[in-house]
Amino acid sequence: MDHALSRRQLAAALAAAPLIAIAGRAQAQAYPGKPIRFIVPYVAGGTTDLVARLVGEKVGARLGQPVVIESRPGAGGNIGMDAVAKAAPDGYTIGFGAISTNALNPHIYKSVPFDPRKDFTAISLLGTSTIVLEVGPKLPVKTVAEFIARARAEPGLQYGTAGNGTSMHLAAVLFGQMTGTQLTHVAYRGSAPGINDLLGGHLGAMFDNLPASLPHIQAGKLTALAVASAARSPALPDIPTIAEAGLPGYAVEPWFGVYGPNGLPQPIVEALNAAFVEALGAPEVKDKLSQAGFNPKASSAAELAALTASEYEKFGRIAREAKITIE
Repeated sequence: MDHALSRRQLAAALAAAPLIAIAGRAQAQAYPGKPIRFIVPYVAGGTTDLVARLVGEKVGARLGQPVVIESRPGAGGNIGMDAVAKAAPDGYTIGFGAISTNALNPHIYKSVPFDPRKDFTAISLLGTSTIVLEVGPKLPVKTVAEFIARARAEPGLQYGTAGNGTSMHLAAVLFGQMTGTQLTHVAYRGSAPGINDLLGGHLGAMFDNLPASLPHIQAGKLTALAVASAARSPALPDIPTIAEAGLPGYAVEPWFGVYGPNGLPQPIVEALNAAFVEALGAPEVKDKLSQAGFNPKASSAAELAALTASEYEKFGRIAREAKITIE
């Protein structure tokens, strides 16, 4: 009787398979039937907010439903991405993940409520950003060499970033290790308040995402000493890389991507991926983001998944060696 039951169950499963496939296709054809929530796990006004709003508008136009940007900052992006991880896998909640949330944070925070290897579905890369080492009027230095000399003369010299566990924080930690300087981290809730303190003379230096600081650099209010990427930024072609400025081999380049909850149906992943690829390829989007210091670049879902896995391992090693720990 058990064998007969097993045969009946198998027959039922085989009969249902085409219906499941049809249901999946129907779900994709009907998607989206309502607005899509795009969670940005950082404060409004920074790089991620700029990219999300510009690209989200194009994605919404292609899909025929608005993409609503929701800022959910806190804990280095962990709060917002946890909301994505716990959302229903129906395509109506997606998140703006990054090198920090999906590769670095699990290694440096004592408690992270999600596992980036298991709790997300990769959708598309959004691109990369550039980190800039900059100073304000409080710290009148003009070069990386002068900054290092000042830091060695003043152990504990303060620098700001957009938050604990961000790629800017990591860039500063590696800078301190490679230069043998003791820098004191001041973590802000996003770039804007740190830049305000820099402009007001309350803070000497920042490691910041270039798009947020670029207008102030171009206006001559902040001085860019170098960029942390492997190559110079097209937005600041005359500013050297930190490697060029005396630290060979130094490079930190933040990347950003779109993720949904684990278990997102493949037809929905494909629909979202196509929309983001088209949006990031639009000339006006590419021009605006490039002018802001962001390097737009889409990818397949599989490519983002592979990048996430490899970077997770890479930054795990770096974090252990640097002994970075955040409560």
